[in-house]
Amino acid sequence: MAEAAARRTALPSAIALRLFAAAMVAAMSALVHGLGGRVELGQVIFWRSAVALLPIGLYAAWRGGFSALATRRPGLHVARGVLGALAMGCYFFALTRLSVANAQALSFLAPLFSLPLAALLLGERLGRRVLLAALLGFGGILAMLWHALSLPGGGALAGVLAGLGFAAVMGVLRVHIRAMTVTEPAVAIVFWFALATTLLGLATAPFGWSVPAARDMAALVGTGLVGGIGAIAMTESAARAPVALLAPFDYSALGWALLIDAAIFGTVPGANGGIGLAAITMAGLLVAQRRGRAQTPGGEG
Repeated sequence: MAEAAARRTALPSAIALRLFAAAMVAAMSALVHGLGGRVELGQVIFWRSAVALLPIGLYAAWRGGFSALATRRPGLHVARGVLGALAMGCYFFALTRLSVANAQALSFLAPLFSLPLAALLLGERLGRRVLLAALLGFGGILAMLWHALSLPGGGALAGVLAGLGFAAVMGVLRVHIRAMTVTEPAVAIVFWFALATTLLGLATAPFGWSVPAARDMAALVGTGLVGGIGAIAMTESAARAPVALLAPFDYSALGWALLIDAAIFGTVPGANGGIGLAAITMAGLLVAQRRGRAQTPGGEG
């Protein structure tokens, strides 16, 4: 009874932190989109991760010192880092070819990709809601692809494909991270991921890095600060309430993305793009709702 009361008390702050984290994701995406591909992907990944180590390190110290970062399974963190760097590269590339809102919407397909893996590896049960979500998500992809194919050049199509690649890799990562949380503290997962992707990003330097202009350098540092703070807010929210209960609030990032596109970049989605955004977002929300019901007595998939 006392534990349930404590959770109810913590829920408002958990929701507020989740909404703040979603806003940070949208802000980071806007900074990467604003770079316009002028900086190499490996360099963007490096600065995003290296700068994020500062706020994450301070957070780890606040949460109980660096002993909280100890791990008995470093191999899991290495795999998480490699997959995370691949996902980050796909997402950042998508942001150079698509609007912030379109890239953000494609990221919402990640839970849909993770469900078959969760059923296979973790024994989770699927249901009619998941099938409906899959159909909606597939329809949204077709609408976005139709929109991309109608644009001159192949940049938008490449961006959509990169966005789908990001969602697929993140689908695998979600299952991987869920398995990691059995033995690894959340703060350790966040810290070692940032360190691994920093090193992987740095490994691309011998292949040629340009010298960023002052404005681009400020944006690179900003991605790290905003991304690191967002990761901390996400971790804190998950510590205060069940992830399934908070998942629908992640979709507030799309509202921020649409606002950023219109106010800063002067981009408004067309008819097909709007249909795709709506369908994919609805698919993600259905999956999030299904997860919340599955964790309550009598919930169904």
